[in-house]
Amino acid sequence: MVEAGMETSRSNDPCTPSPTACDVVTVPTRQGLEAVDILRRGAAGDGVGPVLLDDGCDTLGFLVPPGTAAAWDVPGSTCTETDGRGLSFPPQPSVEGSDWLVPPGEADPATDPAVLRRALGEAARLLRAADNCR
Repeated sequence: MVEAGMETSRSNDPCTPSPTACDVVTVPTRQGLEAVDILRRGAAGDGVGPVLLDDGCDTLGFLVPPGTAAAWDVPGSTCTETDGRGLSFPPQPSVEGSDWLVPPGEADPATDPAVLRRALGEAARLLRAADNCR
Protein backbone atom coordinates (compact mmCIF):
# COMPACT_ATOMS: atom_id res chain seq x y z
CA MET A 1 0.00 0.00 0.00
CA VAL A 2 1.39 3.39 -0.95
CA GLU A 3 0.96 6.17 1.58
CA ALA A 4 -0.47 9.50 0.49
CA GLY A 5 2.26 11.93 -0.43
CA MET A 6 4.83 9.14 -0.90
CA GLU A 7 6.91 9.34 -4.06
CA THR A 8 6.53 6.07 -5.95
CA SER A 9 8.81 6.44 -8.93
CA ARG A 10 12.49 7.07 -9.39
CA SER A 11 11.54 9.45 -12.18
CA ASN A 12 9.75 11.78 -9.71
CA ASP A 13 12.72 13.99 -8.80
CA PRO A 14 15.32 11.39 -7.81
CA CYS A 15 18.68 12.30 -6.33
CA THR A 16 21.18 12.97 -9.06
CA PRO A 17 24.97 12.71 -9.03
CA SER A 18 25.06 16.30 -7.75
CA PRO A 19 22.02 16.47 -5.44
CA THR A 20 20.69 19.63 -3.94
CA ALA A 21 18.75 17.45 -1.52
CA CYS A 22 18.31 13.78 -0.85
CA ASP A 23 16.67 11.94 2.04
CA VAL A 24 18.29 8.96 3.77
CA VAL A 25 16.43 5.93 5.16
CA THR A 26 18.46 4.38 7.98
CA VAL A 27 17.89 0.77 9.05
CA PRO A 28 19.72 -1.82 11.17
CA THR A 29 22.48 -3.47 9.11
CA ARG A 30 21.04 -6.99 9.17
CA GLN A 31 17.65 -5.88 7.81
CA GLY A 32 19.32 -3.49 5.36
CA LEU A 33 21.57 -6.19 3.90
CA GLU A 34 18.55 -8.44 3.38
CA ALA A 35 16.71 -5.56 1.73
CA VAL A 36 19.66 -4.88 -0.62
CA ASP A 37 19.60 -8.55 -1.66
CA ILE A 38 15.83 -8.43 -2.19
CA LEU A 39 16.13 -5.24 -4.26
CA ARG A 40 18.90 -6.71 -6.40
CA ARG A 41 16.82 -9.83 -7.07
CA GLY A 42 13.70 -7.76 -7.78
CA ALA A 43 11.72 -7.34 -10.95
CA ALA A 44 13.17 -5.27 -13.77
CA GLY A 45 13.17 -1.64 -12.75
CA ASP A 46 13.18 -2.36 -9.01
CA GLY A 47 16.74 -1.28 -8.38
CA VAL A 48 18.71 -0.10 -5.44
CA GLY A 49 20.29 3.34 -5.24
CA PRO A 50 23.46 4.21 -3.36
CA VAL A 51 23.70 2.67 0.12
CA LEU A 52 25.97 3.82 2.95
CA LEU A 53 27.33 1.48 5.63
CA ASP A 54 28.35 3.14 8.88
CA ASP A 55 31.82 2.51 10.30
CA GLY A 56 30.50 0.48 13.25
CA CYS A 57 28.45 -1.68 10.84
CA ASP A 58 25.33 -0.89 12.89
CA THR A 59 23.22 0.77 10.21
CA LEU A 60 22.74 1.13 6.47
CA GLY A 61 21.54 4.31 4.82
CA PHE A 62 19.53 4.12 1.58
CA LEU A 63 19.49 7.31 -0.48
CA VAL A 64 15.92 8.08 -1.50
CA PRO A 65 14.32 11.00 -3.36
CA PRO A 66 13.82 14.27 -1.47
CA GLY A 67 10.43 14.51 0.22
CA THR A 68 10.39 10.87 1.31
CA ALA A 69 10.93 11.77 4.98
CA ALA A 70 7.59 13.60 5.12
CA ALA A 71 5.63 10.35 4.69
CA TRP A 72 8.06 7.70 5.96
CA ASP A 73 6.62 5.56 8.76
CA VAL A 74 8.26 2.13 8.50
CA PRO A 75 8.80 0.68 11.99
CA GLY A 76 12.45 0.05 12.87
CA SER A 77 13.75 2.64 10.44
CA THR A 78 14.12 6.39 10.21
CA CYS A 79 14.11 8.73 7.26
CA THR A 80 16.04 11.96 7.52
CA GLU A 81 15.79 14.99 5.31
CA THR A 82 19.31 16.09 4.44
CA ASP A 83 18.77 19.15 2.22
CA GLY A 84 22.02 18.07 0.57
CA ARG A 85 24.06 18.60 3.77
CA GLY A 86 27.16 16.45 3.72
CA LEU A 87 26.11 14.43 0.70
CA SER A 88 28.27 14.07 -2.34
CA PHE A 89 29.07 11.27 -4.68
CA PRO A 90 32.86 11.01 -4.76
CA PRO A 91 34.50 7.58 -4.48
CA GLN A 92 34.55 8.03 -0.70
CA PRO A 93 31.37 9.25 1.05
CA SER A 94 31.61 12.59 2.78
CA VAL A 95 29.78 11.26 5.83
CA GLU A 96 32.61 10.59 8.31
CA GLY A 97 32.81 7.01 9.55
CA SER A 98 30.96 5.49 6.60
CA ASP A 99 31.68 3.75 3.34
CA TRP A 100 29.64 2.87 0.28
CA LEU A 101 28.05 -0.58 0.32
CA VAL A 102 26.44 0.19 -3.05
CA PRO A 103 28.45 3.03 -4.58
CA PRO A 104 26.99 5.68 -6.88
CA GLY A 105 27.59 4.76 -10.48
CA GLU A 106 26.89 1.09 -9.70
CA ALA A 107 23.35 1.92 -8.62
CA ASP A 108 20.19 3.71 -9.60
CA PRO A 109 20.23 7.43 -8.70
CA ALA A 110 18.02 6.73 -5.64
CA THR A 111 15.98 3.86 -4.26
CA ASP A 112 12.25 4.14 -4.91
CA PRO A 113 10.66 4.59 -1.44
CA ALA A 114 7.67 2.34 -2.20
CA VAL A 115 9.96 -0.43 -3.43
CA LEU A 116 12.24 0.04 -0.40
CA ARG A 117 9.24 -0.15 1.93
CA ARG A 118 8.23 -3.52 0.45
CA ALA A 119 11.82 -4.85 0.57
CA LEU A 120 12.25 -3.80 4.21
CA GLY A 121 8.97 -5.51 5.11
CA GLU A 122 10.00 -8.70 3.35
CA ALA A 123 13.45 -8.55 4.99
CA ALA A 124 11.87 -8.19 8.45
CA ARG A 125 9.63 -11.21 7.81
CA LEU A 126 12.58 -13.32 6.60
CA LEU A 127 14.68 -12.37 9.61
CA ARG A 128 11.84 -13.16 12.05
CA ALA A 129 11.36 -16.56 10.41
CA ALA A 130 15.10 -17.28 10.54
CA ASP A 131 15.31 -16.22 14.19
CA ASN A 132 12.33 -18.44 15.10
CA CYS A 133 14.07 -21.47 13.59
CA ARG A 134 16.98 -21.31 16.02
